[in-house]
Amino acid sequence: MEEKKMFGVLKRKRPMSQTQFIAFGFFVLIITGAVLLTLPFASKNGRSMDFLGALFTATSASCVTGLVVADTWTQWSLFGQLVIITMIQIGGLGFITIGVYVSILLRRRIGLKMRGLMQESTSALNIGGIVRLAKKIIVGTAIFEGGGALLLAIRFVPQYGFFRGTFYSVFHAVSAFCNAGFDLMGHTGQYNSLSVYYDDWLVNLVIMSLIIIGGIGFVVWDDISRKKLAFGKYLLQTKIVILTTLVLVFGGGAVFYLLEKDLLMADMSLSGKILSSLFSAVTARTAGFNTIDTGALSDGSKLLTIILMFIGGSPGSTAGGIKTTTVVVLCLFVHSSIQRTYGVNAFGRRLDDEAIRQASSVLTINLFLALGVSLVIMGVQKLPMSDTLFEAFSAIGTAGMTTGITRDLAPVSKALIILLMYCGRIGSMSFALSFTQQKRITKVSNPLEQISVG
Repeated sequence: MEEKKMFGVLKRKRPMSQTQFIAFGFFVLIITGAVLLTLPFASKNGRSMDFLGALFTATSASCVTGLVVADTWTQWSLFGQLVIITMIQIGGLGFITIGVYVSILLRRRIGLKMRGLMQESTSALNIGGIVRLAKKIIVGTAIFEGGGALLLAIRFVPQYGFFRGTFYSVFHAVSAFCNAGFDLMGHTGQYNSLSVYYDDWLVNLVIMSLIIIGGIGFVVWDDISRKKLAFGKYLLQTKIVILTTLVLVFGGGAVFYLLEKDLLMADMSLSGKILSSLFSAVTARTAGFNTIDTGALSDGSKLLTIILMFIGGSPGSTAGGIKTTTVVVLCLFVHSSIQRTYGVNAFGRRLDDEAIRQASSVLTINLFLALGVSLVIMGVQKLPMSDTLFEAFSAIGTAGMTTGITRDLAPVSKALIILLMYCGRIGSMSFALSFTQQKRITKVSNPLEQISVG
């Protein structure tokens, strides 16, 4: 009787949900990367890195963040660098997308379950055409990363020689497209990132273009590739993403210029100021590179960077953050409430109420996570509030920017930042949903009672 009871429990056990599967997949990727990075030959000095440091680096690479506890060029051997760039590529595209594409190459049937996982992974609006989207993502990635690497090679090969210059070009093209922010410029000074190229139009424009293309989202790619320049025919999501990206890039760049032109950028040429301002606006939205000293930014610029990091890129992209669409949906909802109009409308379309609910949940969860972790870190280490908030919002937004405190974090603080990076990549709401497998629908509604709000 007891055996039958146990068998019945096992039989009723449900398989992992889509969010759980994706969360578990990223966890496996992170642990595998951490183990590989602890190997002695992964480090240049031949000594194994401590597991927490390796785990931090693996999480940052897999979650395409860019925060590091050791300079990538100084710490890691060629093997270690290859492990890091591989995790960046898998983490940026998503292991589900890569798995689907491999199945296509092997001519295996793509089942409904795999199609559903692919839809969840890429934030696709419909399950129809999901296999075609997977092909487009892989081919498009190869084209953009390959093109970016060729353009960067124009600068890097003459400077570093053919083999090293080619490797640098490929590494930074992949890192930029995946919005990861890892760099190999430590030989110019540890943690300098791309500072030596602050006024180089070629390097800046290539890196910025790759960051933006990777950050607008695969659904937007697909829509633009099918409808070309017919803006009126684009999906509502595509219209919102394009316009919001333009506003954040050029609006953010203009504000950076006004805040820093007479301070951090005072000694730069006009060309250098413009490039540095635009680059700061682009990279803050989850890329993690920098061409000016982030730690030396004014308080106004730090606040602007935190806002941009929190917003991040767009759904179904290589970028993190709460996403551009989330911010726009909430702004439209507030506008609708003020105007006392029915529904939330944009471009002649009404938004689904579910989108508003999800946007509110995403913003609230991410904000509370970042603030909560900041409070704990400040309690543990007594770090300055501005630096701690900057670090926490950088982690939850998978932005990878820092004022320089990353390598000084205590073990508890590193563990919390690891958690934020993980939540930021798979989605804080998805992380919360991974602990539940089904909706709880109440059969009876509770009595209604009003409260005062605002």
